[in-house]
Amino acid sequence: MQNYPRFSPDEMGRRRQAIEDLMAEHELDAVLAYGANRSGSAVQWISEWPVSREAALIVRRGRADQLFVQFYNHVPTARVLARQADVAWGGPSTIQTVVEALAGDRRIGLIGPVGYKTHAALSSAVETVRDLDGAYTRLRMIKSAEEIEWLRTGARLSDRAVDALRQQVAPGMTERHLGAIVESAYLSEGGTNHIHYFGVTSMATPDRCVPAQYPSTRPVAVGDVLTTEISASWWGYPGQILRSMTVGAGPTDLYTKLHEVADTAFDAVVGVLKDGTTAAQVVQAAGVIEEAGFTIYDDLVHGFGGGYFQPIVGSASRMNGPLTDVTFETGMTVVIQPNVITRDELAGVQTGQLVLITPTGVEQLHQAPRGMWQAG
Repeated sequence: MQNYPRFSPDEMGRRRQAIEDLMAEHELDAVLAYGANRSGSAVQWISEWPVSREAALIVRRGRADQLFVQFYNHVPTARVLARQADVAWGGPSTIQTVVEALAGDRRIGLIGPVGYKTHAALSSAVETVRDLDGAYTRLRMIKSAEEIEWLRTGARLSDRAVDALRQQVAPGMTERHLGAIVESAYLSEGGTNHIHYFGVTSMATPDRCVPAQYPSTRPVAVGDVLTTEISASWWGYPGQILRSMTVGAGPTDLYTKLHEVADTAFDAVVGVLKDGTTAAQVVQAAGVIEEAGFTIYDDLVHGFGGGYFQPIVGSASRMNGPLTDVTFETGMTVVIQPNVITRDELAGVQTGQLVLITPTGVEQLHQAPRGMWQAG
């Protein structure tokens, strides 16, 4: 017997009904959820199969779902995980197999990262292809009680990772070594890497204000500051924790001030966030950043958990386009992450974490202590 984490039948039924409601709303014969190269969360959300190389899931009313996967040797595991679907190999061409399976369906809805050739093949085979990405995203923005519990697990694993980093980082290591520390903290618990970004620079002569998406070979040295953004995932449900720590020395006056402002901004945003809060209220609450003469590089707040969602909010000095009109709602999970930096973009800190929006405020999903850490 294969043992994997499972959502309840009620939870999976809720999701399936939501997709059927979309089909009825748009007068569709079927919905196709597509994913490739471990991208395309709708396939897993509906079927419980995390996309590996390629997967295409066909949903219709009153019929078992059809799941076509690549590669051939992925079929046995997909049959174990996607319990409610008829699972088969996608054949030499997954999209051609899908087209054949859709024979008789005239109007389909499409969810997922579909390329030009795939879309063209679908469009030539059916009467209408309707984009449902936006509708699917709205379904994922409000989390169910079971999803929140899985996010708590992702948060716990992320906390383990950042704590291991604080204990084990040492002069001479490179950012590649830091990634090994982080992943080793949760692999045996069943967690997987969503992201781990690092920024290492000298506090005396800084040249990096935000963590990088790819590790460098720069060795860690005494007097450095390490900024981190870490998300360990529990079967598609990651936490996200952001911390800054010094190596072999306390923070300089500049980094003390940067982090004090970041902590104040975090608390101010927490103070206004609740059901019904607007993006404008968040920007106003974080005004302490600009008042102190600093700015930000990263987003200040963004939706998270199953995707990178609205409301996505910048700050008064670093807007990321027009302010969204999406308000915060009970059941959303969002990351508050004031990445306070100097105006010359040479020095910066990162702090924050994933929280749950409630009717009256926020619930912290992470337990790791806040503040500027000292490693070792």
